[in-house]
Amino acid sequence: MSESHPEPHFDLDELHTLLGPRLVRDRELIAPYAVDTSRAVAEGAPLAVVLAESTADVAAALGWANRAGVKVSVRGAGTGLAGGAMAYADGLVVSLERMRTIIDIDVPNRLATVQPGVVTADLDAAARDHGLFFPPDPASARISTVGGNIATNAGGLRCVSHGVTSDAVAALEVVLADGRVMRSGARTRKNVVGYDLTRLFVGSEGTLGVITEATVRLKPVPPGSPRTFRASFGTLEDAGRAVTAIVNSAARPEVLELMDALSVEIIESFHPSGLTVPAGAMLVGQTVGWDAQEQAEAITAICRDVGADDTEISETDALLEARRLSNPALNARGLKISCDVGVPVAALAEVFHGIAEISAKHGKRVSTVAHAGDGNLHSTVESADTPVGIREADAVIDDITRLALALGGTISGEHGIGSVKRHELGWQLDTVALSVQVAIKRALDPLGTLTPERGI
Repeated sequence: MSESHPEPHFDLDELHTLLGPRLVRDRELIAPYAVDTSRAVAEGAPLAVVLAESTADVAAALGWANRAGVKVSVRGAGTGLAGGAMAYADGLVVSLERMRTIIDIDVPNRLATVQPGVVTADLDAAARDHGLFFPPDPASARISTVGGNIATNAGGLRCVSHGVTSDAVAALEVVLADGRVMRSGARTRKNVVGYDLTRLFVGSEGTLGVITEATVRLKPVPPGSPRTFRASFGTLEDAGRAVTAIVNSAARPEVLELMDALSVEIIESFHPSGLTVPAGAMLVGQTVGWDAQEQAEAITAICRDVGADDTEISETDALLEARRLSNPALNARGLKISCDVGVPVAALAEVFHGIAEISAKHGKRVSTVAHAGDGNLHSTVESADTPVGIREADAVIDDITRLALALGGTISGEHGIGSVKRHELGWQLDTVALSVQVAIKRALDPLGTLTPERGI
């Protein structure tokens, strides 16, 4: 997975000639672009930041960096949790935050074409003005960007019913490492021409190319009024069994999320709303359509049958708002050592039991929130924000990751590999799979200047 990089021989004045004021070199101004929201530590200050406003800007920046042998990091809103957007020492940061135009909403074909810096929730709101919506719904939807969601193949709250971001991407415009621009995909429902390059770039974390335009699929807003539901459980294992029972029933939740007791406690201390902290875990979700009430009643009945000690159905979104506040609440508490593992849904009860054992073994409290409907868990370790505390927390995270793999799971469900999870790649991928992925990377970025030594 190591890459050879050409010796840098660059002239920033040349890049300034190409980009003018969109090239920022002032150390104080570029500092915020050097980091993301992960626990990764910056290697050093970048040379400059490109505040790209067009595909041409991105192409100019990547072409220059490739010729000069300068490493490039790519940044959307900087909300990534895996260290994928961290700047390289003496590298170039390409920021896409100014590329935030919704180019077109094609109502008859249920498509939208957008630039990568469009905030996910803004696209969803614009689509709803036409009776449509954008299915991907990460908890960070109000601050994360469509380009970032595509780069990590984000899931989110609605993935149990609508899939992950790749299921919503129809076509892409991508700038390759050497500055060439290519298009993949089509606006049609079917397209089997050549290799599926669109899927290749979705989830590639900026290692193969920079997405500068995306055509995404929209869906009709469901009729009627949605219902949110809550079920509180005495144990995490009971909550896990309830999820398995729900997804194997005739019920159709659009959202199915889980928060353990510690997570609810942290969220409630961050934003008091009167939410009662459960003994073990809380399941929250939403149903839609004309039969939303009946569906919610069926789901809460399943929860009671499995052992829920309290259930509730509401016409407001307050319960889901609590789930969306989990990351800000954890950040406010200073908790940033987390993982993003996935397990088969039927293994949820077992993985929760295992996490409790790992927590006791290390003497560290672990809070877990999950996109329960598809088995994607986010566990965060309570530990001091010191070198020793971080090492101790990382040991907990490694054990949770190994547990997920032992249960047939994955080391990442949606946050990506970035830099913080790169040491885990060999735990999941065999040597042949790793070599194939490295070969793809080298084919598209032979000089290794585009997001090197991250992801694969």
